[in-house]
Amino acid sequence: MAILALHHVQLAMPAGGEDEARAFYGALLGLAEVAKPENLARRGGCWFENGSLRVHLGVEKDFRPARKAHPAFAVDDLALLKQKIVAAGREVVSDETLEGFERFYVYDPFGNRIELIQAIV
Repeated sequence: MAILALHHVQLAMPAGGEDEARAFYGALLGLAEVAKPENLARRGGCWFENGSLRVHLGVEKDFRPARKAHPAFAVDDLALLKQKIVAAGREVVSDETLEGFERFYVYDPFGNRIELIQAIV
């Protein structure tokens, strides 16, 4: 028995936040929205993908954002993405250096912490 891979990341969001999720994860971060299976769609939320990266946003009744726990998304042009995020009026948050990487954090529209990271080659 072996764990082979991470299938998806599930983040919570408040009810009715689907349009904000689409604007952030879709338009800003460039992830494609995919249809949720019919039996799960009635719960609300939305799913996004890019290749093997899958991010599921699910509605949580007593929603509280994940301010510390977070996914880290590897990107191919961190500087360009940072410019795009700042131009969209979102704050980027720097942290201590991590050897071999450039990185920063941004918070989604619901306050969930997202790390964006690029290997230094």
